[in-house]
Amino acid sequence: MQRSWKPVTGGVLSIVAGTLNITFAVFLLFFGGILAAMLSTIGLPALLSFLPFPVFAGAAIPLVILGTISIVGGAYAVRRRVWPLALTGAICALFPPQLTILGVLAIVFVVLGKDEFI
Repeated sequence: MQRSWKPVTGGVLSIVAGTLNITFAVFLLFFGGILAAMLSTIGLPALLSFLPFPVFAGAAIPLVILGTISIVGGAYAVRRRVWPLALTGAICALFPPQLTILGVLAIVFVVLGKDEFI
């Protein structure tokens, strides 16, 4: 069996997209915390000033989950092991809204390299 660059490229793209997902989630948490602190300093009641943080955390949790799955799937794609997990990671790489093209390319390369997986 000849080894090509396709699974490795798909795996690296999945890892990059997963890292971007987790980075964006950390940014959301940071922004939610700063917004909650700013609202508390202008004199809003405690409940209202704390409200933005759970909202931003609720948006960040799915990004962390998708990013983690994408990184794990990308690692399996680079090693050419467990094709369904590598494909799942590539599909999860679709969801950083900033760079969907990374996920599309990751899916294409992982699917094209399916024969190389053990």
